[in-house]
Amino acid sequence: MFDTKPYEDKFDAALSHFEDELKKVRTGRAHPGMLDGLQVEVYGQFMPLNQVSNITAPEAQLLQITPFDPANLHAISAAIRNDQSLSLNPSDDGRLVRVPVPPLTEERRKLLVKQTGEKVEDARIVLRNVRQDALKELKRKKDAKELSEDDVKRVEKLIDGLMSTANQKIDEYFKIKEKDILTI
Repeated sequence: MFDTKPYEDKFDAALSHFEDELKKVRTGRAHPGMLDGLQVEVYGQFMPLNQVSNITAPEAQLLQITPFDPANLHAISAAIRNDQSLSLNPSDDGRLVRVPVPPLTEERRKLLVKQTGEKVEDARIVLRNVRQDALKELKRKKDAKELSEDDVKRVEKLIDGLMSTANQKIDEYFKIKEKDILTI
């Protein structure tokens, strides 16, 4: 019998990765997830920002970062300032970093929707690769006479159903994020 569980897990992993990528896209409102992928050089090595500080959003247009060690304050500010994709300008007062989140322009909103569309396409490519791997394994088992023709057809239909469901979820997530980005 053909076990589809590993492929179902890969589909789920691809969807959760896509969701995480969408969380990093700015929507005009401040949220701590905006800085998730940011690496800060502290103690001679790069570490994720959320491991060296506490990130909060006390207001809709402001992020507040409280470092666990105040000596890392300037490194955190520099890391945020140097990440050009964020377009943020932090300021520190000696004990915490404040990052004002400017409102998005119409042009910037459209660019973010386009970037999000690219993430959608990347997620679809991952799903197609998982599907191809499953079908290759299925063909290999059929050629080795481990599976009958009927079993192969049934499993192909099941894999295509999983693929279709995953694509629908990607579309739903994208529509929600697109609406979120374009809402002023």
